[in-house]
Amino acid sequence: MPAMNTADLGLPVEVPSTALFTDQYELTMLQAALKAGTAERRSVFEVFTRRLPEGRRYGVVAGTGRVLDAVENFRFDADVLGFLRERGIVDEVTLDWLAGYRFSGDIWGYPEGEVYFPGSPLMRVEGSFAECVLLETVILSILNHDSAIAAAASRMSSAAGDRPLIEMGARRTHELAAVAASRAAYIGGFATTSDLAAGFRYGIPTVGTSAHAFTLLHDVERDAFRAQIDSLGRGTTLLVDTYDVAEAVRTAVEVAGPELGAVRIDSGDLLLVAHRVRHQLDELGAANTRIIVTSDLDEYAIASLAAAPVDAYGVGTQLVTGSGHPTCSMVYKLVARAESADPRAPLVPVAKKSTGGKTSIGGRKWAARRLDDDGVAQAEVVGTGAVPAELADRQLLVELVEGGEVVAREPLDAVRDRHTAARANLPLSATQLSRGEPVLPTEYVHVRP
Repeated sequence: MPAMNTADLGLPVEVPSTALFTDQYELTMLQAALKAGTAERRSVFEVFTRRLPEGRRYGVVAGTGRVLDAVENFRFDADVLGFLRERGIVDEVTLDWLAGYRFSGDIWGYPEGEVYFPGSPLMRVEGSFAECVLLETVILSILNHDSAIAAAASRMSSAAGDRPLIEMGARRTHELAAVAASRAAYIGGFATTSDLAAGFRYGIPTVGTSAHAFTLLHDVERDAFRAQIDSLGRGTTLLVDTYDVAEAVRTAVEVAGPELGAVRIDSGDLLLVAHRVRHQLDELGAANTRIIVTSDLDEYAIASLAAAPVDAYGVGTQLVTGSGHPTCSMVYKLVARAESADPRAPLVPVAKKSTGGKTSIGGRKWAARRLDDDGVAQAEVVGTGAVPAELADRQLLVELVEGGEVVAREPLDAVRDRHTAARANLPLSATQLSRGEPVLPTEYVHVRP
């Protein structure tokens, strides 16, 4: 099934417009800029993070496709304008301007699925100050959330190796965030999801069989297993830890035969229980029956089960909460603006100067990744001005929106494959779960003081 775009589906869970996915000060800044005559100055905003979450060695760009949908759907319709007028948030001049809002600028960014590091210009938004400033909150909310989930998923998939991962976190987060989390997890390396909305919207493969409630519904466990097999076939997955695991495994094989697809373990000492269940299945002649484990797994728990006879992992809470880091601390900063509204006016680098680690670097930036002779990444190079000849074919930013039109939509599987390739090109230490610094240093060149 091909991946689909939310904008094409018109799903009832979508709000009519993304225009209010913003903070009030974006609109009050717009009003003041319109009055001051500076709203139409050509401007460049960039998304970046000053640091990775503590202990993380790389970040993962996710949410780009959702950003493109959000920008297209950023419209101030009559209901939205009525709300702003009723609350007195902005004046009539600003409301008139918002009524005709359509982003007409350009957006460049790291392609979705790519890895990033501190200072990487993950997204560059160019246009008038007025049209760009309004997009700050919605862009950051999408990229911060989705990139955090994708980074956790990437670490988990690296720890899992060739064993598939099932995303099962819908019940542990907001119902709409769950769909975005499933999409981000798929980019990071998960194989399937239990969330049907994610399957419907993005074409992600879905899985699911039964919970403990189904076993408890029946008078005896055997009846539950028989009912599930009669309905779903012998290749189904039976949950075997409702009562006694050993007895449940024995019953499962008696009912389904050696063709039983899998058993799922959701509690207890997973390492010990998995070994016991594997031994028991083999003794019962069910050597091809797989073992799936769930139960509050994270990347560390998955790594600890590497030597266990486990065939797949189901992950929920730790995934949808970013495994301890639910945001990436990305910011959206004005880095250059024209001296006047004249479209021919040159861009002037601008940057915030402050203490406390919140300084930023002005100027419209490019980014490239330096590789060694074996094709392994050595450094993230970020600069202003001309790109050095030796890095010309290593540039990372691609055009996403040109003149207000999206030019870079792609299937989700292509994004997933890109991440796999990008992670493989990092030094081997990138996949270590121990705390450490970013696996690549960020080098700045041609940067004006």
